[in-house]
Amino acid sequence: MSNRTNVSRRDSLKLGLGALLGTGLVDLLRLKAAASDGSAPVARSCIVIWMDGGPTHYETFDPKPNAPSEIRGEFQPIATRIPGVHFSEHMQRLARIGDKLAVVRSIRHDQGNHGAGNHYMMTGAPPRIPVGCGAFVSFHPSLGSVTAHERGAPHGLPAYFSMPTMSRSGGPNFLGARYAPFVVEDNPNSADFRVRDVALPRGLAESRFDSRRTLRTQVDQLPRILEQEAGDPANSLDEHYQQGYNLVTSAQAQAAFDIHREPDRTRERYGRNPFGQRALLARRLVEAGVPFITLYDGGWDQHVGVFAALRQRLPSWDATVSTLIEDLDQRGLLASTLVIALGEFGRTPQINRDAGRDHWSNSMSVLFAGAGTPGGLVVGATDVRGYAPLGRVNSPEQFASTIYLKLGIDPGKILYTPQGRPTHLVSDPTPIRELMGS
Repeated sequence: MSNRTNVSRRDSLKLGLGALLGTGLVDLLRLKAAASDGSAPVARSCIVIWMDGGPTHYETFDPKPNAPSEIRGEFQPIATRIPGVHFSEHMQRLARIGDKLAVVRSIRHDQGNHGAGNHYMMTGAPPRIPVGCGAFVSFHPSLGSVTAHERGAPHGLPAYFSMPTMSRSGGPNFLGARYAPFVVEDNPNSADFRVRDVALPRGLAESRFDSRRTLRTQVDQLPRILEQEAGDPANSLDEHYQQGYNLVTSAQAQAAFDIHREPDRTRERYGRNPFGQRALLARRLVEAGVPFITLYDGGWDQHVGVFAALRQRLPSWDATVSTLIEDLDQRGLLASTLVIALGEFGRTPQINRDAGRDHWSNSMSVLFAGAGTPGGLVVGATDVRGYAPLGRVNSPEQFASTIYLKLGIDPGKILYTPQGRPTHLVSDPTPIRELMGS
């Protein structure tokens, strides 16, 4: 008997657990069937704005004006276009386009340090062993690497970009080097912006470049020991070398990275700063068909002076993110592009003696827009002091499953390591149902 919905035995176990997980078996079957017949929204691209360090939910998307002063902080709430919903005062432009956004206030986990929290949110899998705060860990392929593996790359470009660096858990793990992100370190706000590996080095003629490649190809014909073994450094080097060569010779890459083609007015709207211009570059990569882009935005670990720091930072951040969403919408791309902004966790309710907030994984806010995500939506709520979600809690696994389903990837899929060991893509393939649309 055929299984038209392609539901695994593990999915069937949700029959008895559906009420606890928030989506029962019938809902899971419906979502999978919709994704398979094309009726569900499927994102063509995903842009993750990674707010490294852990942004405060109090001073962004979940203010607590009725809490005591040592909890509510110095910022005031402002109304959004979502009736009865408020953001913090420096989220003014995002508040005005609240009808295009969804904010999830009900995600929590138990990994309160940077290394572990980063891994959990970047992969949808908790670390298997204790991880230190400064650790760079990879126990599971990242969202971007899995997307590159499952969706493939557009002609002439990699499938996965990260700018200006890779998150500590943003790598491919056992999927291999070919699914690692192409990292754009260069500052697109500089007048002489040139992405390394996308333009020939100055002074190197094309004929000379081709002769060097021919020589290297001849050397590579020499036999290698264990060249078929997974993780062989020579194979990884080959993949990166070939990727670099393809980029240098790709008209598509040259066009996508030529940010100087953008009108001055557009560049000003995004913000003439590195983060703003990287967001604009992300939009250009979406137009070129790149499936996954991470905008790594560091500096959100504000243990000291959180209010002074955010008074300086949030207005321009708010302007850039709202411009990205509006620009995608005006170009007809928001319907097929998922935009997400988050970090590894939220910040403590209690303001510390240094006027900062510390790590707090018990509650956080995550911004979603596009790819069929209903606008004007808030999913879940935290208590009056912002300590924890009220009622149903959503997990990092559900966060990852939501992204995969919108990208047309089955979160219940089993991947195999090079040693043949089966690994679930996500241990709980249930999405955050409110974000899936009708």
